Amino acid sequence: MKKKTEKLLEILTAQPVIPVLKIDRLSDAVPLARALAKGGLPAIEITLRTPDAIDAIRLVVDEVPEAIVGAGTILTKKDFTKAEEAGASFIVSPGTTEDLLDAAEDSHVPFLPGAVTPSEIMALREEGYRVLKFFPAEQAGGAAFLKSLASPLADMRFCPTGGISPQNAGDYLSLPNIVCVGGSWIAPDAELKAGNWAAIEELSRQATGLRQA
Repeated sequence: MKKKTEKLLEILTAQPVIPVLKIDRLSDAVPLARALAKGGLPAIEITLRTPDAIDAIRLVVDEVPEAIVGAGTILTKKDFTKAEEAGASFIVSPGTTEDLLDAAEDSHVPFLPGAVTPSEIMALREEGYRVLKFFPAEQAGGAAFLKSLASPLADMRFCPTGGISPQNAGDYLSLPNIVCVGGSWIAPDAELKAGNWAAIEELSRQATGLRQA
């Protein structure tokens, strides 16, 4: 567990924002990943919210060596296995189940499980986890809630996702228990549909300026 945590932290602490991506067209996957990496955000999370998600992960792993591809919206053990077989470097879930914990235990791929309440966080802490996804961040109490956890759960760190934008990302990144944030604003639907990779590269470059205090 310790080695997987270290590997996960190495990925998450290398950039302030992890782009959270929904790939509707498989043909967008490679140029999108290249644009994000060129802008300074090589680590990305491709969510399993579309039929082409697994193929997109595999394609980016094969064709964009500078990218660090994570798989998100992992809901089942089957999802976990498919993402691992596709070459995902890390696995992200919005919540946690016993089946997902079992899959993670049997895998060499780092797992970022989701938790919101103190009880959920403490349960995962007992399982050996020290880095968690906090989702949906804004709706679940936002930066103020996470700040309140920093003292009683001092050894836990979070990647909040959900409702985060350039306007509020700094509120999260200024907290001592935040490793990075997840955001979808870096790859807007309009720019994706237009294939405006230059605009996405620029948004990526701007996001790299959101450094932790």
